[in-house]
Amino acid sequence: MTEPAYELAQVNLGRLKAPLDSPQLKDFVDQLDPVNADADGAEGFVWRLQGEAGDDATDVPVFGDSWLIINMSVWRDTDALKAYMYQGRHREMLARRREWFERVQEAMVALWWVPAGHRPTVAEAESRVLHLRTHGPTPYAFTLRTSFPPQGATPLLGEVPEGLGCGAL
Repeated sequence: MTEPAYELAQVNLGRLKAPLDSPQLKDFVDQLDPVNADADGAEGFVWRLQGEAGDDATDVPVFGDSWLIINMSVWRDTDALKAYMYQGRHREMLARRREWFERVQEAMVALWWVPAGHRPTVAEAESRVLHLRTHGPTPYAFTLRTSFPPQGATPLLGEVPEGLGCGAL
């Protein structure tokens, strides 16, 4: 079997309702390690962002906003991501997310295809989220509800094919 040319990157941002060390977020924080372990062992999981302070990325700055936390990972494909998201502990945490996170109207989740082996940066994720907020789902940044195949993958920033200007993205 040949190795895939692309893998699926995802970023999920959350605006906290309280500090991570508050009693209000205790259940959320207590579940981070088990949920991350579930992801690490999930079929189709490739990689996830981890911070300096430990196994999760709650200390990784995003958009210069100390109330935002980031979850970013890479998966084999959308089916693998969906299978993980909607089962077990992660599903239970999704059901409780309004206890811990503000409801935000703008896009806080984005998906995009990356060349196999590429590990996205926070700056890349921020760019994809901003693009999705401005343009809606496109091959450059999309959602599970409106996804695109990897064959339509848009190059990473700085890797625009010759003859295509920024307006093509």
